[in-house]
Amino acid sequence: MLKRRVLLGAGGVVATGAALAWPVRVASRPAATAAADAHAHPASEHILRMGRAAMASPRQAAQPFTVRMPVPRVATPVRRTADTDVYTLALRPAQVEILPGTTTAALTYGGTFVGPTIKARTGRKVQVTYVNALDKPANVHLHGGHVPPESDGYPMDLIAVGASRTFDYPNRQAGSTLWYHDHTHHMEAEHVYRGMHGFYLVEGPQERRLGLPRGRHDVPIMLRDAHFDATGGLILDVEHPEARSTLLANGRPLPYFPVDAAGYRLRLLNSSIHRIFRLDLGGVEMVQIASDGGLLPEPVPRTTLTLAPAERAEIVVDFGRHAIGSKLVLSDAKGPVMRFDVTRRVPDTSRVPSTLRTLPPLPASPTTRRMKLGVAPSKTAYAINDLTWDADRVDARITEGTSEIWEIYNADTVDSEFGGIDHTFHLHLVQFRVLDRDGGPPLPGESGFKDTVLVRPGERMRIQATFTGWPGRYVYHCHMQEHNVAGMMAQLEIVR
Repeated sequence: MLKRRVLLGAGGVVATGAALAWPVRVASRPAATAAADAHAHPASEHILRMGRAAMASPRQAAQPFTVRMPVPRVATPVRRTADTDVYTLALRPAQVEILPGTTTAALTYGGTFVGPTIKARTGRKVQVTYVNALDKPANVHLHGGHVPPESDGYPMDLIAVGASRTFDYPNRQAGSTLWYHDHTHHMEAEHVYRGMHGFYLVEGPQERRLGLPRGRHDVPIMLRDAHFDATGGLILDVEHPEARSTLLANGRPLPYFPVDAAGYRLRLLNSSIHRIFRLDLGGVEMVQIASDGGLLPEPVPRTTLTLAPAERAEIVVDFGRHAIGSKLVLSDAKGPVMRFDVTRRVPDTSRVPSTLRTLPPLPASPTTRRMKLGVAPSKTAYAINDLTWDADRVDARITEGTSEIWEIYNADTVDSEFGGIDHTFHLHLVQFRVLDRDGGPPLPGESGFKDTVLVRPGERMRIQATFTGWPGRYVYHCHMQEHNVAGMMAQLEIVR
C-alpha cells in the first residue's frame, strides 16, 4: 500500500512486506544526544531503526462478550492543598492481561494498560510528578489541556531515564473529557500503541446542575485496535494497519459490560494510532452531549457516530427503555466492539435537558492561515504546507489573545498519486470551533469546542481559535500518529 511506503520510505529506503514487531531494537546512542538531535533525522527514522520480524498472522480475537470491560481505576492524590490536588505517576513497563489468560508486555502509566483516570475540577489545579522508570526517555501530553508550555509535553522535551518532572495543570477550562498520552518525538506511535494512555476528566460546575447521569452511570470508555502474535505480544505492522483486527474497550477485547436499566453517560475516546471508528448501537438512539472541548450547546440525537483517532464524544444512552436481559451491541463498521447487558432496574432521576451550554460569540478574526496536509514533495514523508517537522523552525507566530481562522485542506485526494488519505488535525494549547466544511455546515456533534478533527481526502474546512494562555512554543499535527511520526507536525509560538 503506497501510503504505508510514504512512512517507511524516509531517507530513500522502502521496506515492504515486513512487520515491525516488539521488542523494538533501537540504535545505541546516549539518550541526551538522541533527544537533542532527533529533529535532524529523517521524518520516520525511528521506524527504520526498529527491528524487523517475520509477519505474524493476526491472532484470533477472544470470543466476543466473554470478558467484562473494566472501568479504569481513579488515581488518588498523594496530598491536597487549598487549591491543588497533587499526584505521582510512574512511567513503567508492565506485564498486563489484555487477552484472557495471556500476559502482554506493555509500556504504561502506573502499571495498567489504560492508565489511572485523573479526575479534576474546573478552577482547581492539578500537579503531577511523572517518574520515568522506563529504559528510554519519554514524556506526557495532556491532550486538550489548556496548559503552560513547560507542562504540555512538547515532543522534544523529554523526561530522562530515572528522572522525574512535575507538570502543572491549571484546569482553567470547561468540564470535558481529556486524555493523557506519550508525545516523544518519533516514538509517540510506538509508545501509545504499547499502552501509554489514560483519561483525564475535568468536571465543570454546570454539569451537576444539568442532572446528567453521574456516579457509576458516568463511564469512560477507551476504544482502540491491536494486533497480537501467537504468544499475546503486541505487533505494530505499519504496512498493514488492517491487521490490527482485535478491538479493545478499556484494554479488553470485545467485552461485555453490565448496566442498570437507567441513563448512562458514556465518554468515548478513540486512542488508536490510525483506525477511524464508525459506531452504532443497533439502531438505538445515542444522544451526543459533548465533544472534545466539553458540552455542546444542545443535545444531538443520533444512531451512528464517527470517531477519528484522538477524538472524544460523550453520549447518553437510556438503557431504561430496554427490558431486563436485553443485550445491546456497540459495533464498528467492520464488526462488534462491545456489548451492554441490561441487568436490573434502579431509581433514575437523570435527564438530558434541551439546552446544555451557551457558547461565547466568535470574535472578529483579521487573520486567516492556510494549512495544506499531504504527502511531502519528497514523497517519502508527510508534511504540512509541504514542510516536514523541524524543531528549529517556527511555522506560525501568534500574538497572545489573537483569534485566527485556519483553513485546513487535505491535498491527498482520491485521484492523487497516493490515493485518498484521511488526516486528523490536532491543535495544542487551545480548543477551536469548526466554522464549515467545504462551504457547508459542520458535521453533527461539531457545534461545540474541538481540538481534533477528521479531514477527509480533498476536503477543505475552516476552524477558528483564540490563542489565550502563555507565551511559548506548541505544536499542531496529524493525530494519525504514523503520519505525525513521518513528519506531519509543525509548531506555533505564542508571543506578547
